[in-house]
Amino acid sequence: VQLQACGGGLVQAGGSLRLSCTSSGRAFSTYSVGWFRQGPGKEREFVGAITASGQTTNYADSVKGRFTISRDNGKNTVYLQMNSLKVEDTAVYSCAAKTDPYGVGPILYNYWGQGTQLTVSS
Repeated sequence: VQLQACGGGLVQAGGSLRLSCTSSGRAFSTYSVGWFRQGPGKEREFVGAITASGQTTNYADSVKGRFTISRDNGKNTVYLQMNSLKVEDTAVYSCAAKTDPYGVGPILYNYWGQGTQLTVSS
């Protein structure tokens, strides 16, 4: 399973942006997908995740109420809608998939994709 995150860019604080995670794998629709980020000089941080069906999501406290994860299995794509962006959201954002279709926690991901850079300016 190959994953690719895209959609990053430069945004002003308070703005919005939507990232996409696409996959070429046929089984993508059966996997839970998580989003992670790594800011400059920081460790990788769990952002949130969504089950294979899209019915359940989980978010880190730092983004809860501002970020929303959704998916379109017909397009093999998972989205990360980011609103009310803050400077501290600046990071490389990556997506990952796990074969557990119900898992929305921060661990046990089997496949990882390349990240996309988000920079939030003040």
